[in-house]
Amino acid sequence: MKPILQVEHLSKDYSGFSLQDVSFSLPGGAIMGFVGENGAGKTTTIKLILNLVAKKSGSIQLFGMDHIEKEREVKDQIGVVLDESRFHNNLTADEVALILKNCYSNWDQPVFERYCKRFNLPKQKKIKEFSKGMTMKLSLAAALSHHPKLLILDEATSGLDPIVREEVLDVFLEFIQDEEHSIFFSSHITSDLEKIADYITFIHEGKIVFSKSKEELLEEYGVLHCNREAFEKLDKKQIVGYRKNEFGFDVLITGRLHFAAVHPELVIDPANIEEVMTYYVRGEVR
Repeated sequence: MKPILQVEHLSKDYSGFSLQDVSFSLPGGAIMGFVGENGAGKTTTIKLILNLVAKKSGSIQLFGMDHIEKEREVKDQIGVVLDESRFHNNLTADEVALILKNCYSNWDQPVFERYCKRFNLPKQKKIKEFSKGMTMKLSLAAALSHHPKLLILDEATSGLDPIVREEVLDVFLEFIQDEEHSIFFSSHITSDLEKIADYITFIHEGKIVFSKSKEELLEEYGVLHCNREAFEKLDKKQIVGYRKNEFGFDVLITGRLHFAAVHPELVIDPANIEEVMTYYVRGEVR
């Protein structure tokens, strides 16, 4: 089975920033978390996938089709939710549906009605009167109501309260129960990704640091807590980054399970996604 989303050697130049040789692959029935610091290239990558900006080089395939040559067919199968609503503030939910039914060949009004009911969205109220959570729920209802195979989410849960976020994450998990569905989810809320993501792709300064399964990531990395003497004896090849504190050193290392077996006397904790990002971006390199 071909990947739902395949990005290969993607590059884009801006003044002061370059996206360089970005490659990753998203299979069907999976959620990929796309993480990185602000300005790392997450939104640029999404814009390139959606053909909102022109790439310098590389290729993007969705559902086995080139994203430019088959743009209409591709976009008919994608649902997009961004961090800000792209609907005019003077529209109502009913008016949004009237517009979108002319945009998508598979628009399903009963599905849209069910999501509006599920999300308690007032259909006659103008969007400018919606809360942040209501606006995002409307975007999600619209994105899901034409039977997409891929959801592309750019900070879709940013700024939502925990209860609304949990509700939205449940919808995402329901969506990928069909193995022909996938989600590409850019988010800085790494706790959300740890709950639902199958794969994590980490971009830093326009380059992909890694793209791997969440289980592999959490098994591979660990945070070692040690004094200077122990730190000086470490194999620098295993050190991703470190941070000095008043008690000694906190060190992000690779090969956690092997390291723990070789050094049972040292304290090493599993690293979460946020810690991996922090040490790559802000940790010192030996």
